[in-house]
Amino acid sequence: MVFNTGSALLDAIVLAVVSKEEEGTYGYKITQDVRKALEVSESTLYPVLRRLQKDSCLEVYDRECAGRNRRYYKITGSGEAQLQMYRNEWMDYSRKITAMFAGEELV
Repeated sequence: MVFNTGSALLDAIVLAVVSKEEEGTYGYKITQDVRKALEVSESTLYPVLRRLQKDSCLEVYDRECAGRNRRYYKITGSGEAQLQMYRNEWMDYSRKITAMFAGEELV
């Protein structure tokens, strides 16, 4: 993608991906789901996950899988509120950008 991806957009995408799974989801799956929208490495996403956890948007727990612990991430109430704010902002932003690309007058 030729457009830069800022931290707010990455946060929004990660929260959207994690929110789809009621019981939470693990890092590798989050990476694969985010890659459906944009190219990003695991080394980029794990700091995002840690930041969202620190900001109380995600809670973390471990679960055994095939004899090993797997770290799961689950969205919190605070994370849901943040995601809704991101959704609202994105709708307004994308509407304006789409209008500009279409040559429409912005009001």
